[in-house]
Amino acid sequence: MTGNSTERSEVDLPAWLRPYVIVALLVAAMWAVELVDLIPGTGFDRWGIRPRLAVGLMGIVTAPFLHDGFPHLVSNTIPFLVLGGLIAASGVARYFSVTALVTLIAGVGTWVVGPARTDHIGASGVVFGYLTYLLARGLYQRRPTYLVIGVVVLFLYGGVLWGLLPRPGISWQGHLFGAVGGLVAARVLHANRDRRPAASEPSPA
Repeated sequence: MTGNSTERSEVDLPAWLRPYVIVALLVAAMWAVELVDLIPGTGFDRWGIRPRLAVGLMGIVTAPFLHDGFPHLVSNTIPFLVLGGLIAASGVARYFSVTALVTLIAGVGTWVVGPARTDHIGASGVVFGYLTYLLARGLYQRRPTYLVIGVVVLFLYGGVLWGLLPRPGISWQGHLFGAVGGLVAARVLHANRDRRPAASEPSPA
């Protein structure tokens, strides 16, 4: 090939598709980690959130990528893709902002109040945050599209809110603080924003 060739080897994705690719890549990373964890001696799950231990703070970042087997991962994959995709449709920056706030609040809350000598893993806390964010966003912005999305999300995934109730073997702390994180993200990103101020009345002469 001569130096004058102007062919492009990289794939140029349509702009509308790029946000969804980001969400899909995060899910792909979860599956890759779970596949590697099949190798004897890896034991990635020990890097989850371990309450009130300094080493457990790392789990705030790593826990969403760790799962207790493939059934656990499968149960999180579809809602993560659907809810995450709905958020990413508003832009990559918005998606990362929501994800960062939800992950941080879910992780810190679990680290503070979780039972001692436990290890919390899984992306379900983030899923709960995505759910409550989408619901609260519709209420804050009061745009018909967002309100419809919120109602549909509540209809499809509202049942997962039962996961906020304490149950043995379930990190309800992660679910609870993930849900709180979604509400906080909606307030921080949307309260008193994206609304046009009402036109002021002309003052009498």
